[in-house]
Amino acid sequence: MILVTGGAGFIGSNLHAALVARGCETVVVDRLRSNGKWHNLAKHPPARLLPPDQLEAFLASRPPLAMLFHLGAISETTATDGDAAWAVNVALPLRLWQWCAVQQVPFVYASSASTYGDGSLGFEDDGAVAYLERLRPLNLYGWTKHAFDLRIARLLEA
Repeated sequence: MILVTGGAGFIGSNLHAALVARGCETVVVDRLRSNGKWHNLAKHPPARLLPPDQLEAFLASRPPLAMLFHLGAISETTATDGDAAWAVNVALPLRLWQWCAVQQVPFVYASSASTYGDGSLGFEDDGAVAYLERLRPLNLYGWTKHAFDLRIARLLEA
């Protein structure tokens, strides 16, 4: 079983469709609401659709996950609610990363080019703390994704 957070969004639903095409059982974590997001999953319904507020309880049940893809985020570059962005883009993925580490489940997450800022430092795919510390994201979304990248880089270098 593979968990895909943000699985009803554009990237997540395409990942989900590819996994289903390979015969994988998926659990999609997302909110469909009333904006037609369900269309993204229409051709490939997940084995289970989980609202984000049920994710922690689901993980507490120790499901037999083979992998966790974390694509869910507050990704609007115009977002202004710092508390919500931090909770969703930093605190949640940290908890997911820690859960995966303890359970020995591979964790793949989506960072963002927004972490690079205005691009004056280039666009190198360098995960070293020293490189990441030089980046200056231009918006709240980029800053929260950058904060998570830095936290994980520091944990891995420790």
